[in-house]
Amino acid sequence: MKYFCCIVLFCILSISAPAEVRFVDATAEAGITFQHVDGRTGEKYLIETLGSGALFFDFNADGHLDLYIVNATHIPLPVSKEHSPAHLPQNTLYRNNGDGTFTDITQQAGVGDTGYGVGCAAADINNDGYPEIYVTNYGSNRLYHNNGDGTFTDVTQQAGVGDGRWGTSCAFLDYDLDGDVDLYVVNYMKFSVAENQWWETRGIRTYCSPTDQIAGSHFVSEPDILYRNNGDGTFTDVTAAAGISHRALGLAVAVGDYDNDGYSDLHIANDMEADFLYRNNGDGTFTETADLTGTGYDGNGFPGSGMGSAFGDYDNDGYLDLVVSNASSLPVVLYRNENALFFIDVSFTSGIGAVTLPYFKWAVEFVDYNNDGLLDIFVANGHLQENIALFSDSTYPQSDLIFRNTCRQDGTYHFTDVSTEVGLAQLPKQVSRGAAFGDYDNDGDIDIFLNNSNQPATLLRNEGGNGNHWLTIQPIGTESNVSGLGTRIVLKAGDMSLLKEVRSGASYLSQSDLRVHFGLGKNSEIDTLEIHWQSGRREQFSNLKSNQILHIKEGHGIVDSQSTR
Repeated sequence: MKYFCCIVLFCILSISAPAEVRFVDATAEAGITFQHVDGRTGEKYLIETLGSGALFFDFNADGHLDLYIVNATHIPLPVSKEHSPAHLPQNTLYRNNGDGTFTDITQQAGVGDTGYGVGCAAADINNDGYPEIYVTNYGSNRLYHNNGDGTFTDVTQQAGVGDGRWGTSCAFLDYDLDGDVDLYVVNYMKFSVAENQWWETRGIRTYCSPTDQIAGSHFVSEPDILYRNNGDGTFTDVTAAAGISHRALGLAVAVGDYDNDGYSDLHIANDMEADFLYRNNGDGTFTETADLTGTGYDGNGFPGSGMGSAFGDYDNDGYLDLVVSNASSLPVVLYRNENALFFIDVSFTSGIGAVTLPYFKWAVEFVDYNNDGLLDIFVANGHLQENIALFSDSTYPQSDLIFRNTCRQDGTYHFTDVSTEVGLAQLPKQVSRGAAFGDYDNDGDIDIFLNNSNQPATLLRNEGGNGNHWLTIQPIGTESNVSGLGTRIVLKAGDMSLLKEVRSGASYLSQSDLRVHFGLGKNSEIDTLEIHWQSGRREQFSNLKSNQILHIKEGHGIVDSQSTR
């Protein structure tokens, strides 16, 4: 009863006019000229449909978020002289100049993979202070070692992580708490361009459902891979030993400790099949608990077409909730965590279910876009069929959505579509796929990068989110992994009690800033900040000022701070 009263008090106090926020297209101003190429030929190869991801990360440790963007390529891979590797579409690394602009340094950095790229993630695999990049492909995956001097070296073969299946999303995590980050790779299906299936609708060729690709052919869904970091620059495939034994059409992975036991768990969003929720047993193994927890299906008992997923505590009760995006005619599914015992589908009662039904949804993420202390929800949209307008009222490019989270006086939480209010609906419609989130200009609010399918990318700058107070934390592990993955942070300010984790993966094919960003509303001071490191160490800080970026090193306290106002 006491906790419920606290929630109601917080809700009453938080009811106020929201900060005025607009998302502005800053792509050209920032110097980003990236163009995604999916190699579409008119033959309707299924690999053309998924798009690619991106990641915000600080590769050179200068305090500014850099941007890595994954590209696909032509089908089949060109081999003629006029299409030499220098002219092929490639992944791109943009260095943040610290003034709101970026510089393309792909060539000198050595990370311009020209494979058929899909997803990506980044973390410091050797604890030297510089994050590595992992890229999934339709074909051999890539691991780039960060040399710490602005260049990278392809160490895929030495590390043993160059799996050649159709990889989609990936994430780093320290699942065994040994201080080294491990790697989870989601796989989709066996696929051959030569044996691709397609549909004909009114005599017009369209993309075939992946389940129809599998039916009557040699195509089958693929199992995922869990790599354990050996601590010497190599990884070991421990998938079977860890109990990751299920196979499905996997598209996204979200990492989060949903049961508060100190070990990172995994949610896998599967396409047209039940999702997986792997509970970490704390002994190097996982147990698939989707049926037990109610996360494999929606509230009506039906599997979705899971595209993206993310963990986040949207109701500030101390337990991570889960959001999963789906194809059109299905809602974004919001699962409320009921004290780690099970999850309840609150999609329609929360206000997001009905609104999202018409859209074809991909990246999804919890993000406090207006810094009011409540996690909002962003959804990236774009149809799969480029000629869908010939057969329905839907369109290929679609507007993206953002839902503002509000707490009602009875203690319940409701989401309202504010896409028009924040300017998203006024932007040109795109065919969005992967999305990454982070404060690239260090002004105290979260910006959004979108990798659009077969189109130029979009960088959306948040203007006005910093009208409320905020705090950003960069944890640096010593006994724990240096990237701080899995670190839990609990912040208390006034009547707010907020929980977040440092996590890789989430969204769709992408990774967001590993720094942890808290919106504080009108609270200009933080009463207490508790950091729960994966090593078991707990540290507490009191009476901190808002509106700053803090670097906190395990066992050493605050080692650096940057105030923006």
